[in-house]
Amino acid sequence: MLALVEPRRNTFKAPRPDASRLLAFDLITEVNRNDGYSNLLLPQALSSSSLDERDRSLVTELVYGTLRMQGKHDWILSQVSDRPWSEVDPGIVDIARLGLHQIHEMRIPDHASVSATVEVARKRVGESKASFVNALLRSVTRKSIEEWFAPLHAIADPVLRLSIQYSHPEWIVSAYFDLLKDWDQVEAALVVNNIPALPTLVSWPGYSLRQELVELGGEATSYSQFGARWKGNPGDLELIRHRLAGVQDEGSQLVASVFSSAAGGKTWLDLCAGPGGKAALLSAIAKTRDIVFTANEISTPRSDLVRRVVHGARVWTGDGREVAHHAESFDAILIDAPCTGLGALRRRPEVRWRRTIKDLRELTQLQRELISAAIGVLNPGGVLGYATCSPHLAETSVQVSDILKKYPEMELMDISQYLPPNLNDAVRAGSMSLWTHRHGTDAMFLSLLRKKS
Repeated sequence: MLALVEPRRNTFKAPRPDASRLLAFDLITEVNRNDGYSNLLLPQALSSSSLDERDRSLVTELVYGTLRMQGKHDWILSQVSDRPWSEVDPGIVDIARLGLHQIHEMRIPDHASVSATVEVARKRVGESKASFVNALLRSVTRKSIEEWFAPLHAIADPVLRLSIQYSHPEWIVSAYFDLLKDWDQVEAALVVNNIPALPTLVSWPGYSLRQELVELGGEATSYSQFGARWKGNPGDLELIRHRLAGVQDEGSQLVASVFSSAAGGKTWLDLCAGPGGKAALLSAIAKTRDIVFTANEISTPRSDLVRRVVHGARVWTGDGREVAHHAESFDAILIDAPCTGLGALRRRPEVRWRRTIKDLRELTQLQRELISAAIGVLNPGGVLGYATCSPHLAETSVQVSDILKKYPEMELMDISQYLPPNLNDAVRAGSMSLWTHRHGTDAMFLSLLRKKS
């Protein structure tokens, strides 16, 4: 069992000018109140700011960290608030979370965290609300972080305890246990979701080699033959700027490379291609094999993103469920299905708080409709790849079981023959199921099925 209090990973000697915290608060507000996406908003804001590198790092941790740990922070703040936390003004909630994150997660001295946060409150929500923020945070500082979390030992329900301790909704903790069947494994999976992912580069066959990425300072990935881990800013590399290589998690690279190893024929389709990572790698591979590659994406802005990175490929804009309207069929189809994203929570900190069981029901229905459409345009003998960036049973193995029951012409392929030998532990019931705490990748799922001739 891991310690109840996670080690603080960031050290800042002193608070920086309020511009950093003001920007962080504004971004958090945009995410929480206007459904913005932090991974899109933050880079845009930093690129247009005049902040130095240290302040940029501070803003990054304040935004991603506060969003990631807000459930844990709310558990404490609700205990020091004199009114129900759910009824507190949203601006106060966001500012108080921002302040508590500095106190408990960033080793910024209590007095500096409180005073700097109260100053943000004065400028953004007014003097009277700033006084309430001040009272909340000063109440928090009367106990150490260890004292605050000591009562977790007494919580008998592991779902509730781990939900608070590692800042995940209870339904996600339960879903992880349904898959892993071991509380220590669940705990390990939750821990890594709170550790930001470093960039991984991908070489595109015919345009770049992994060896080039390694010679530039990258470290070859453990499983993908195309990848290299990178510690710097990928945008500094000419290969990236000139779109000869890309940035893509190793798990996503594996989905594309394993699918391409199993796929034959002369026509491939990526049915849900946006924003284009897998399509870029697949189109490059297809080009080296004289395969006609088509990418489809539902919206014009996202299909435009795909068009920027694919290599000599057709790009369609349309609903994947209506792909039959094109009156074409394919020898291999990849469905990288819209999903809850529970396998990439370390990259998208707000997703854990946005997704609900209702979303799961709606998404699984959409997945079934996409599967039906794909099977309808798959040639006999063709390969269907079904992938998600979620390990949830309802989105993965349950969907595969339903395919085999509903479509007798489909048969499951043993994926192990297409995986590198050191990835055999990722095979579950004939499909690939990656976990961040085991493989260092996003928790991707891939199943391969063949349409009988």
